[in-house]
Amino acid sequence: MNPNRKVALYTLGCKLNFSETSTIARQFADAGYARVSLDEGADVVVINTCSVTDHADKKCRNIVRKAMNLNDQAYVAVIGCYAQLKPEEIAAIPGVDIVLGANEKFNLLDHIDETKAEQGKIVASRIKETKDFIPSFSTGDRTRTFLKVQDGCNYFCSFCTIPLARGRSRSANVADTLLEAKKVAESGAKEVVLTGVNIGDFGTAHGESFLDLIKALDQIEGIERFRISSIEPNLLSDEIIDFCAQSKKFVPHFHIPLQSGSDEVLKKMRRRYLTDLYQNRIERIHQVFDSPCIGVDVIVGFPGESDAHFQETYNFLHALDVAYLHVFTYSERANTTALRIEEVVPVPLRQERNKKLRILSLKKKRAFYEQELGKTKTVLFEADEHENMMHGFTENYVKVSVPYNAELVNQLYSVQLNSIDADGHVRAEVLTPIEA
Repeated sequence: MNPNRKVALYTLGCKLNFSETSTIARQFADAGYARVSLDEGADVVVINTCSVTDHADKKCRNIVRKAMNLNDQAYVAVIGCYAQLKPEEIAAIPGVDIVLGANEKFNLLDHIDETKAEQGKIVASRIKETKDFIPSFSTGDRTRTFLKVQDGCNYFCSFCTIPLARGRSRSANVADTLLEAKKVAESGAKEVVLTGVNIGDFGTAHGESFLDLIKALDQIEGIERFRISSIEPNLLSDEIIDFCAQSKKFVPHFHIPLQSGSDEVLKKMRRRYLTDLYQNRIERIHQVFDSPCIGVDVIVGFPGESDAHFQETYNFLHALDVAYLHVFTYSERANTTALRIEEVVPVPLRQERNKKLRILSLKKKRAFYEQELGKTKTVLFEADEHENMMHGFTENYVKVSVPYNAELVNQLYSVQLNSIDADGHVRAEVLTPIEA
């Protein structure tokens, strides 16, 4: 293998994809490849795809076309969720040399030396055969790292293709996950975001639990903060909430998917809870935390969502004590049971409902930030610089801006939150460093 070869990796989609791309990048680095940007005309281009975002095919085609324009001899590999779901469609894209499924993507280097004469080769096992868990964590941002602790899902919600793209739920055990977390600590990152498809399902095959994991992670030296990226409300137990409240390192920030504020729609979605349980989880968090940040996923325009159902969702979210919403417009996905529901919501109406909830989200985020003004919080500062300003996040996920100072990068400081600027960030006064 030529040690002077260059590889470019391009990631579409979620934090989980970014963590996996970083792991594949480290494999290439160990094999002597230099990592470059897509614009530099790499010898090998790896595109890690997503099935959740719209226009996956169009985005993939555009990136392949760009790569070939920069180097028409580039070896182009497409991996990820979209590659597992529609390998033939991707293999037919001019310039694609190989398509690897969920079970094969971490073995990409085994295929690189194949000639381009085999253009469009597909190596993808049936998703039922995807059973191995491959640990991953992101690199490139020495402040924050995404640590993959779980993969796959057993839930089969009626709108979702993830179980078809990633397979059944699986994870490593606590001991092996701790080894990965220690590698992250050695990299110098101060904050770890725990990621997965359904992380609350961690450890079930090993007789362990997500609670066991976070208790163990709380003892790791060198990492100052842990965030839970997203956890299903039915798996967010009192014990998990209570542990995080007294933890040394888990921050008061939860992201909890709701998807709909209508019980009737939740049942059609095949979710495993109703709104009363969801509201109970929010109330429980507020009982044991002071000013927690809670984010919510919600889908608008699901088949059969009437005006009354949407109003239920709007009213439920309006009354809920949460800080922000991630609003998704429903889009049809092949091989999902939601396609059997005949009452299709017109796309313009879906978009209108999305806009209403995004406006509600902005109002909630503003109100949350305003209630934090005057308080003293801890901020982990990041390396970015824009117009001589830098930013970081408080433990409860308030975005803070201060004048740029290189000495603050990747450091925890106590700050006083003073005002909200035109960008919607909180301006703060830097007080004192936090000793580890």
